[in-house]
Amino acid sequence: MKKRIYLNFKKIILAIFICSFLYSCTVTTKDISPDDTLHYNEGYDFSDKNTIVKKIVSSLLTKPPLVVAEDRPVIIVYGVANRTDEHISTSNITDDIRTELMGSGRVRFISETQRENIASETGYQYGGAVSPETKIQKAQQIGAQYILTGTLRSMEKKQERQARLTKRVLKYYSLTMELTDITTGLISWTDNVEIVREASKPFIGW
Repeated sequence: MKKRIYLNFKKIILAIFICSFLYSCTVTTKDISPDDTLHYNEGYDFSDKNTIVKKIVSSLLTKPPLVVAEDRPVIIVYGVANRTDEHISTSNITDDIRTELMGSGRVRFISETQRENIASETGYQYGGAVSPETKIQKAQQIGAQYILTGTLRSMEKKQERQARLTKRVLKYYSLTMELTDITTGLISWTDNVEIVREASKPFIGW
């Protein structure tokens, strides 16, 4: 009798384990707000990008030269150099910074990426296929006053080898942005955003 109860108990435990395993293997999806802070590991993610953009835009709008500018300075973006050992798309950093700054109504931007397309379209319009009344006028483009650039760097520190069940990784990211006055060549503004994160991972697991 006791042996039968024991075997039934083992079957129940095994069934619970199998159900739990199958449930954990179930594919699920859910919507997450892009404004939520969410980290799966110590690496760079969209939450870090949002943090960087907010701090850089706030600094640009509250410090000279933009905070004292009476007109709407014209800026051209030459991108953020990726000096990390990861494949990180830095164009979404500059895209979001440009979007936030334009939304403030305090600055204007020249599209560096559209220059070749503009030149191509201008050449087409002056090639004889477009009526003189509708083709654009040359030498009407506005020159930029400032260049916005930046550099993203990272550093990783792993815990030294020793007997333990988990390993710890310390990840450091640093983004430095600069606003350079094209007339003088002087750096008119610069600021830095740092992100430091520690992650703990088990040696066994998925």
